[in-house]
Amino acid sequence: MSELRWDPLKMTWVIIANERGRRPRDFMLEREKVHLSACPFCAGNEAKTPRELFAVRPGGSAANGPGWKVRAIPNKYPILRIEGDLDKKGYGHYDTINGIGAHEVIIETPDHERNLADLTAAEISDVLKAYRARLLDLRKDSRFRYILIFKNHGIEAGANIPHSHSQVIAVPVTPTVVASKLSVCREYYERKERCLICDLIEQERHDGRGIVRDDGDFVVFAPFASCYPFELRIAPLRHGHDFGLMDDAGLARLAETLKDTLLRLRSVLRDPPYNFVLHNAPPMHLRLGKPGYWSSLPYDYHWHIELVPRLTRIAGFEWGTGFYMNPTPPEDAARFLREADLSVLR
Repeated sequence: MSELRWDPLKMTWVIIANERGRRPRDFMLEREKVHLSACPFCAGNEAKTPRELFAVRPGGSAANGPGWKVRAIPNKYPILRIEGDLDKKGYGHYDTINGIGAHEVIIETPDHERNLADLTAAEISDVLKAYRARLLDLRKDSRFRYILIFKNHGIEAGANIPHSHSQVIAVPVTPTVVASKLSVCREYYERKERCLICDLIEQERHDGRGIVRDDGDFVVFAPFASCYPFELRIAPLRHGHDFGLMDDAGLARLAETLKDTLLRLRSVLRDPPYNFVLHNAPPMHLRLGKPGYWSSLPYDYHWHIELVPRLTRIAGFEWGTGFYMNPTPPEDAARFLREADLSVLR
């Protein structure tokens, strides 16, 4: 029989469709591929992109030329632009704000044929350092309420350029999904004086069935109320609200965790398209500018990464109810990933 499960962090109901019991082979479909005649993200094509904002250049090479390992640039076709004023206005019962923000691309490797899973842990650590650098820089702008870092892998997941890259978007409002999580975590802390995400991690570790990897620094698990098949959550075991405060040693350990997780997904699901999102605390100036506004974040919030392989599609039922239907119990998904043979992939 199917089972309804409640996610106290996302505030959503999920139907775990046990009778369907879809296994990894059921999701192994032919993937779409994009072919470019000339890729603007490849080494040697730096003149085809906007001027870089940040780069990892171990040899001290000149900016905006070859010799880089990771490169952050403005998006050539941004959905939000950094120039201008917010100009907030009312429009009847509606509100409008100018499309102010930032939209950047982090090119993860100069090699067109390598994906994030192909990089070494040290190379992934450099990518994470670029995340941290751009996060710390953009949060200085008082117009921005939230900075989102995310990655789309595969055309089915929204990656129109196949060269491995992530994106950073700063927005002038707090997104509804983010505000909901922040509020839930604050209310939980006010009731129990504990972090909700810390408690969820402790429960998952105690149960054990949803754990994919636990190295004592970071834990990877399929949440009890996973909305999607093989959905994963990656979080530090030590409480921390702000990814921007991570030191290089912490980023190196996270890189090892991320590398291992991506290889397990590749092994079990044959390199599926996926999205991952870094859920982090809002910028500090919001807490300083408004007394009581997210003021308890260092205590009640816990940064984490959500990784979702794009194996199913949302249809009318999900759209009409806000429920999600997951045909693979998360305990089964975690077991498949734990038992993955990585020896041929490393």
